This record gives sequence, C-alpha cells and structure tokens, in this order.
Amino acid sequence: MLSPQTLPAIQAALREQRLDGWLLFDFQGLNPVARGMLGFDGLLSRRAFALVPLEGAPVAISHAIEQGPWKRWPDEWPRERYSSWRTLEQLVGKLVKGKKVAMEYSPGDAVPYLDRVPAGVFEMVKNAGATIVSSGELVNRFYAAWSAAHVESHRRASAAIAQIARDAVNAAGKRARAGAPLAEHELARFILDRFAEQKLFCDHGPIVAAGANAANAHYEPSSASPRLINRGDILLVDLWAKEDTDTGVYADQTWMASLGTPSSRARDVWTAVRDGRDAAIALVQARVGKGEAVRGAEIDDAARAVITARGFGEYFTHRTGHSIDPRSLHGSGPNIDNLETREERLLVPGVAFSIEPGVYVAGEIGMRSEVNVYVTPGKAVVTPDNYQRELILTE
Repeated sequence: MLSPQTLPAIQAALREQRLDGWLLFDFQGLNPVARGMLGFDGLLSRRAFALVPLEGAPVAISHAIEQGPWKRWPDEWPRERYSSWRTLEQLVGKLVKGKKVAMEYSPGDAVPYLDRVPAGVFEMVKNAGATIVSSGELVNRFYAAWSAAHVESHRRASAAIAQIARDAVNAAGKRARAGAPLAEHELARFILDRFAEQKLFCDHGPIVAAGANAANAHYEPSSASPRLINRGDILLVDLWAKEDTDTGVYADQTWMASLGTPSSRARDVWTAVRDGRDAAIALVQARVGKGEAVRGAEIDDAARAVITARGFGEYFTHRTGHSIDPRSLHGSGPNIDNLETREERLLVPGVAFSIEPGVYVAGEIGMRSEVNVYVTPGKAVVTPDNYQRELILTE
C-alpha cells in the first residue's frame, strides 16, 4: 500500500523506469490495484485519482462528498477536491500535463488483469497532455509482491491443503472399495469441513471431478446432479484456501488419482501433464537462479511445448498459471500465459503464481497438475514441498 514508508521505494522505481509518476485511478472498484494501493475504506462512488510523483509528496483528487474512504491518506499529503467535471479535468491536467505517467493500462488489452483504466479516462489523461505507459512492473513490485509474513502463511496453508487433498483421495478410494462410493459433492463437503477444522478460508469450490467430468476445467460438483466416484475412475481434486488473517494468502493445488489400475491412455495423459509442469518449473528455477530475466509467457511456452510434443496440445486450452497476489487467488501480478493473453511482465522477486497445465478430452478424460511458485532473490520456490510426481493409486 502507498504510505510514507513505501513512497521512497516507489519513487526509486519511477526513477529506474524514467517515469514522472504513477497515476492511480478508480471508479466504483473498477481498479483493484488503485483501491489496494490507496487503502480505500468505505463507499467510493465517484472518480478518484492519485499521482505518485517522481519527487515530492503524492497528490490526490477526491470528490467533495467522499472524504471518508481517504482516512489512510496522510494529512501532510495534498488532496484536491472537486464537484464538477470541469474542475476534475482541470485538476487532472494540472497534475499530469507534460509528464510521462504509468497507469493500469495494457496496450491492445494484452493483459486484461492489468488493463483496468477505461478508454475514456485514458483519453482524458492523454488529452490533458500526459504520455501514458503501462504500470505493469510497478504493479508487480508494489501491489502483487508477497511479504515475508505472506510467505510463511502460504507455506502453512500449502502443507495443510496438500494433506487434506491426500486424505480426500484416500477417503474416496476406501469408500469405492467398500462398495459405498462417495458422490463428488460429498467429497467436496469433506474438504470444506477439513478447511473449517483448520481455520482455512476459501471463497468457493473445491472442484471434485470423476471420470469424464474432469474434462471440464471449471466443473462444479452438485447434489442436484450427483456423480458417484467409483472404482476404476480417474479423480481430479482442485482445492484452494488461505489462513483467515490479514497476512493470509492462497495456496492452490490440483491432485490426480486413479481408483484402481489406470489405463495406458490415462498414464500417457498424466505423464504429459506432469512433464509439462516440470518443464515450466525447471525453466523458472533456472532463470531465477542465474539472476536472468524471465517472463510469464516463456514459462507457458515451456509447458505447452512438452504437451504438444506428446500429441495433446489441442487439448491444453488454458494458460499454464495465474497470479496469486496478497489480496486475490487470481491476482493482478504476472500470469504464466502466452495463450489467452500476451503476458510480458517479468517474474520479479516477491511475485507468486500457479503452474497448472492440463489436458481435457471432452467426454473422455481430464487431468491437471497444479503447484504454486513464489520468487525470492535468486530462487523460485515450489509449494507444496512434496508435490505430486506420480498418479495416486488408491488400490
């Protein structure tokens, strides 16, 4: 969050990028980056701007009737007030004319998770005399980055949900062997109950998908259309949770099991997915370990190349991974993606993301393997520590 303590580091980054400022904008929650950086608290139904300049104190522009949400804005930093659109545009012009500023903008909407500024606002700022560039690298460093407390919380959550996943798979296998199979939604309830026992929070889910249902990447088990998890099934369990604290960040994992001896087809799909995952892990760890630049698109390409070479490329229909930032499971930091979006941002120390390639053959089979990675100086760390190498066999 923007504060007197973080301001020097942000201004140093502006200097590195040869920018005159970072212009934050929000309107009714359109821009979670601005809302998080500015620490808004309460109703904000009008347009709001704040310029973090290369030098000196940040300046805010707020509506006259909406001062409450700015309670975290330091008293010593200026805050201009407006009521009319004319005054707003004059104040924006006064702040940005002749300056090169970063905003939450992605040229050509290459990265929609970053592209938060409406076209009309972009035009307003540009017409006021500013040159606008993407704030992507600033977002990575000052919005999406984890603290040491985030890392520790994530590691605890990661270990917990890995154990819950294994316990869930074993429960499904035991019930199937006993001739009293669980339904998918019942196993999902088992997982949620374990989350509650361990004081872990999730906003929805998990995904429990047996057989061909796993070919739907966003499948939702339901009591309205129950599907039993039987012997011989391939089972996908995708679960995510975080500690319900101020420093809690999500852990997000997918585990695959076979309730019986898997077919050769299932083994081929599994090894393609696993090896694609491991190629992505190997590349990010090698680059980060050498202090070399690496981008999310390159990691996606590495996973996709393996799966394509195994003959399953057409069935890998989503990005390899998503950002996990301190506020959101699907965050605003860099994604591992060169399919759905053109992710060109660097994987800098502090950012975290999933690596989760998948193969989905409609009506037949679906598999995904998901781990998380957080980047520190010189090291990319994978969680959970004991991530899946082979299909879990329940008998």
